[in-house]
Amino acid sequence: MGRATPYLLILPSFLMAAFIILWPLYQIGTISVHDVNRFGMLRDFSGIANFQALFNDPDFIAALWRTLVWTAGVVIGTLVVSVPIALILNDDFHGRSLARVIVMLPWAVSLAMMAIVWRWALNGESGLLNSGLKGLSLINTNIEWLAQASTAFPMQILIGILVSIPFTVTIFLGGLSSVPDDLYDAASVEGASHWQQFRYITLPLLRPFINIAFVMNTINVFNSFPIIWVTTQGGPANSTDILVTYLYKVGFRFGKLGEASAVSIIMFALLLVFTIIYVRLAMREEKTT
Repeated sequence: MGRATPYLLILPSFLMAAFIILWPLYQIGTISVHDVNRFGMLRDFSGIANFQALFNDPDFIAALWRTLVWTAGVVIGTLVVSVPIALILNDDFHGRSLARVIVMLPWAVSLAMMAIVWRWALNGESGLLNSGLKGLSLINTNIEWLAQASTAFPMQILIGILVSIPFTVTIFLGGLSSVPDDLYDAASVEGASHWQQFRYITLPLLRPFINIAFVMNTINVFNSFPIIWVTTQGGPANSTDILVTYLYKVGFRFGKLGEASAVSIIMFALLLVFTIIYVRLAMREEKTT
């Protein structure tokens, strides 16, 4: 009984978590292999017909590749920007507490509200960005930032990076607080430069937290809906659609619930495969070090 006690204690929570995750997954999987009407009523079994319809749709393929670019751009950009910010906020300087509050403040604002503010700022006629660039004499005419894919999608990636910084910086600050100051003191005595201290002390000890931030941000950004939808709704001409906005359109605009469920299964599979591969690589790297 002694050895089984821990498993019995966690069994109720495990069963509840399994039910919350597996039951919706089962329902979505069932819908994805059936012909479904607009009201969600299952009709005939269709096998992989919904999946075939997706892969025959150029908009789905484009949204799939765009999702990969969106996720990679936002996650990598966030990590690159957040590390130096965390290093600065970890130093002891006058006003550090206020600086931390300013950096963390956007985290308290709804993501949809942030997207609305940025949509106003990027307005082609009266947006703050055009006004600021004109004031600096960098442009002569207004730019329709959200009216063309060549500018809309890069700006959406930039917004995604900005709104992801507070969460990522918080993780890195937690990691930096666990690094002993004695290591830096010893390195300074040995004549190590700031870059050498960062490369050989800070970065290796911060790597587990970078792994956590990478996985968490990837999952969050991959499934992020508000930024794309609020700013452009996937337009113009579906040129900024990612999988989650494509799913919304297919399911709720066109009433193709079977295909929408198939998109959900594909998204779940992609995230699951990515998480397993990355975690295994991270664990193998920790064992070798």
